[in-house]
Amino acid sequence: MRLLAVTAVAAEADAVRAGAGSAGSTVETVVAGLGPAAAAAATSAALAADRYDVVVSAGIAGGFDIPLGTVVVASRIVAADLGVETADGFEPIGVTTLDVPAELVTGFAAPTRATIGAVLSVSTVTGTAATTTALRARHPDAVAEAMEGFGVATAAALHGVPFAEIRVISNTVGPRNRASWRIPEALDALTEAFAAITKEG
Repeated sequence: MRLLAVTAVAAEADAVRAGAGSAGSTVETVVAGLGPAAAAAATSAALAADRYDVVVSAGIAGGFDIPLGTVVVASRIVAADLGVETADGFEPIGVTTLDVPAELVTGFAAPTRATIGAVLSVSTVTGTAATTTALRARHPDAVAEAMEGFGVATAAALHGVPFAEIRVISNTVGPRNRASWRIPEALDALTEAFAAITKEG
């Protein structure tokens, strides 16, 4: 199986390659940059140039009441801030949810002992308790928040390639407290996750 892992930054790509390389499997990485637009463009370009069996949005993320270091596999990927604010609250516009194929959810979650749930894609990282509460109210099954997954999934769907999202929780969604973030530990866990996945595959 040829797997394309799309990450936002080089450190995430390095972590993925370190894990996949230890298992000797065929995993290629693309560093797309931050946000859904950059992720969609880079993913589409990669899929136009070569053939892959699966595309995975991979990296670290904020978690909703999930312990730091937990591996998360998306059951669905949500464009959480694609919509319009009204007097009655937020309303989504267009296609805002893409379901991950069940076989990929199971296949990636089992070897990594991952928590399964919705992963939200946002263009602005959540930094207040009020926004956190609003997101949880709209998406009670949300387990993580990142920025690139919906862009990756949209491009993959356009090219007819199955997609998934795998994240490791590095911080808690809510008021920003950088002192509590555990980015190096999350990157190490990302390496271990891809080692487990590629060993299984």
